[in-house]
Amino acid sequence: MIRVARPDDRADLYDICLRTGGDGADATHLHDDPELLGHVYLGAYLELEPELAFVVTADTAGVGPPQGYCVGTADTARFEQECQRRWWPHLRGRYPAQAPRTPADQRLVEMIHAPAVTDPGILAGFPAHLHIDLLPALQGRGLGAALIEHMVRALEDLGCPGLHVGVARGNVGAIRFYGRVGFEQVAGDDESVVLGRVLVTGPSPDPGTGRPAPG
Repeated sequence: MIRVARPDDRADLYDICLRTGGDGADATHLHDDPELLGHVYLGAYLELEPELAFVVTADTAGVGPPQGYCVGTADTARFEQECQRRWWPHLRGRYPAQAPRTPADQRLVEMIHAPAVTDPGILAGFPAHLHIDLLPALQGRGLGAALIEHMVRALEDLGCPGLHVGVARGNVGAIRFYGRVGFEQVAGDDESVVLGRVLVTGPSPDPGTGRPAPG
């Protein structure tokens, strides 16, 4: 079952982020601090965009622990500005730029102190973005696609015209997955690709005519 994330899901969601943080594989062995990956890639969405934070559970009632999640924002530029104002400062105080840590943890701390800013050229057509992670036990059952479509409907309801996602170029499985759910490459470099999906906004088409149904 897919439902909106609750505050008490945070620990489970951070754990999922860590257990899928190595291009879909378990990254626990790479990090001394098990929360760092979640702080960088997940926590701000739970804090700043809770209405666009969805989890999937293994049970149909939605009462079990989360087994995966999809988080995002309809306005990436605004979200990045809010992170600069409300999310990164307290993490910078907690994680000084120079301190002994694993290479993987150090890369994350560098992202906290100098977060990336999305290319405005991408945002012109694809202002929304998402992150999705699913534990291996639930993969291959259509739940990842269901989470994506759940997010797409929520973004379309907000009038968002396009959605993008960034993927490491080496994560071939993820790139194939996004291709199956309607994403195409819109940008890229040697390390990563950006995939975009055009969203349909406004009234749903009338099934008989294909034209927007009257309001």
